[in-house]
Amino acid sequence: MSTFSHIPRLLRPLDLCLTLLTYCLGLGVAHYLGSSLPPASVLSGACILLFLQSAASLLAEYFRPFNEPILPGETRAAREQVRTYLLVISAACLAAAAMLAFLLRAQGMLPGQPALILVTSLFLALLYALPPIRLLDRGFGEILVALQIAVLAPAAAFFLHAAQPHPFLTSLTFPLFLLALAWQLAGSFEHYTLFIKYQQRRLLTLLSWERAITVHQALILGAYLFLAALPFLGIPFHLVWPALTTLPVAAYQLIVLRNIAAGARPLWPALNAAAGVVFGLTVYLLTLTFWLN
Repeated sequence: MSTFSHIPRLLRPLDLCLTLLTYCLGLGVAHYLGSSLPPASVLSGACILLFLQSAASLLAEYFRPFNEPILPGETRAAREQVRTYLLVISAACLAAAAMLAFLLRAQGMLPGQPALILVTSLFLALLYALPPIRLLDRGFGEILVALQIAVLAPAAAFFLHAAQPHPFLTSLTFPLFLLALAWQLAGSFEHYTLFIKYQQRRLLTLLSWERAITVHQALILGAYLFLAALPFLGIPFHLVWPALTTLPVAAYQLIVLRNIAAGARPLWPALNAAAGVVFGLTVYLLTLTFWLN
């Protein structure tokens, strides 16, 4: 198998799909509030975010320390070859994002607020991946990924098509950020021994195993409590209740991790799948609700 064939996996396609889904949520909120959605700005905004997300993922791999393999069983030649691919593709992604942003700005379709959000997204992507700061290796990578996907992507979509902020957006993105962070944290438990082996600083190692479990459970419970409280904060209940139907899957996620902490056989695929489904399905149901109302 060629080294180039590994690039799609390094792009972290699940992150890209969820970014696109939360972007659609931001569009749905703007649509619900009566904003027009020109196809050119809709597609361009989505592409910019996906290009930035792709560049961040590839640059994170390009600058991976040499004691940590990029590919399973890699040789030195294979590593150098894949690093060349990573650098070229990430540079192309950044160039494409910049070109699209310039064209949107030239057409008057990129006002100040969404431009600031996209610049912030670029800045965080570089802080995430590039040394010497490289927040990925300082225990904050999971937080940045959750912020990019759950907060910045829907905000960029919303402000591309709405002039004024709205409480709907901030009220929805906060619990989604909690669920996204829980998803990121849940996915790291399986790799704890690798983090220790390669002395990688991740959120899990920064918190410690025991504290991370408590934080994970608190994130899930806090997100659903906040979702349940949204009708009291001005969001109609008919827009919120579909998201609450994912609670049984979230409860399963909590139980699986609790059992692992108690010494049961680790069901990593079940935990990872539940965490992804909880976040992804919650976003999907909210998005669908706003588009259909």
